Amino acid sequence: MDLKKIIDKRDWAAKYMIEEITHVIKTFGKRDPGSEGEKKACEYMADVLRKDCGCEDVKVESFTDHPGAFYGWRFLTISFVLAGIVLLFFFPPVSIFLITLGFAIMFLEFGFYKQAVDWLFPKRTSHNVTAVKKCTGKVERRIFFNGHPDAAWEWPVNYKFGGAAFEAHAIICCIGALYYLVLSIIQVCSHGIAGAVASSAIGKCGLVGLIFVPFLLGLYMMSNEFHVVDGANDNLTACYMGIAILKAMRDAGVELEHTEVGVLLTGSEEAGLRGAKAWSEAHKDEYKDVPTFFYAYDTIHDPKYLMVNYRDLNSIVKSDADLGDLFMEAAAALDIPCSKGFVPPLGGSTDAAAFAQAGRRAVGITGLNHNLENYYHTRRDTYDNMNPQGLSNCFAASVKVLEMFDDGAKQ
Repeated sequence: MDLKKIIDKRDWAAKYMIEEITHVIKTFGKRDPGSEGEKKACEYMADVLRKDCGCEDVKVESFTDHPGAFYGWRFLTISFVLAGIVLLFFFPPVSIFLITLGFAIMFLEFGFYKQAVDWLFPKRTSHNVTAVKKCTGKVERRIFFNGHPDAAWEWPVNYKFGGAAFEAHAIICCIGALYYLVLSIIQVCSHGIAGAVASSAIGKCGLVGLIFVPFLLGLYMMSNEFHVVDGANDNLTACYMGIAILKAMRDAGVELEHTEVGVLLTGSEEAGLRGAKAWSEAHKDEYKDVPTFFYAYDTIHDPKYLMVNYRDLNSIVKSDADLGDLFMEAAAALDIPCSKGFVPPLGGSTDAAAFAQAGRRAVGITGLNHNLENYYHTRRDTYDNMNPQGLSNCFAASVKVLEMFDDGAKQ
């Protein structure tokens, strides 16, 4: 179906998204993972999908998670590393064990988004929203537009000093921990387990390495759980990308004959993709009757950074290349700048990774510089710091994707 008249509403769509995002932020308060604000925002957007977008099937589903674990790992890891530094001087074998355990927890929770130590942190109830606009005829294909309604805890170093400093801080801490791990291994290899006290040379190196301790202590404050950002760009822009598409279609009286269009809002993304993982488990036997695509949007801001991420979750998860290519073709057809890329190590993830890990066809679309901007996970991510051009471009390309998909592309 020709959706040019929907694509031509791109400027209206950007204005609509900004107005709605402003309303959500002003009305429902802070939306940290598993919070009352996240729940109320989900219920409101579900109501919009039902009343304003014509979705016949709308569900708000709850799930339990442990949001504090995703950043809480650092309390365990840094404590183990600091204890390992002390024990280097007195019993290096235990130092090796503690520092290695600290690294394992960090990689599992923050590197691979596994729920390794979640059970140690308090439970919360978070929410997902699934909304589907049915087609008029037999269902032959389905597309979901995904975003996450929760907002992040602030990253103080990025707010005060910028993304380069934030990443440098994390790297220095890793180097420091590795430095003491290597010293402990050298001590044990040189003197055996019986060499309970560090040798003179190792002891001197250990004292030099104390320069890393202030950085390690600073990592305790990697995120500020007492300050939740507004999350206008990250990630209400993604939530309203799909909502705006469905509303524009309904306002224009456009209904697809053989394509179902869904909006999927997955909570607690900032706690390690927990909502997308919970949705994938709860619906593992559903939505597999016809070819079904998942486009997960995250932080749609600067038009020059509109990007299809062919690898996700710190680059360890492969996205669906056909879906990525389809978005690239759609953007090119409208002369919208869009680049191929990937979510880099230390770059985090989009919900697309959780869907891909569950065997779904998914790709992440971002609109931010992966070299962290000063609004990313800071109090600058506000409703008056949004980019209409970035929103309108992504909206237009997404509608073009829907048009091409409806015509049978990439199935």
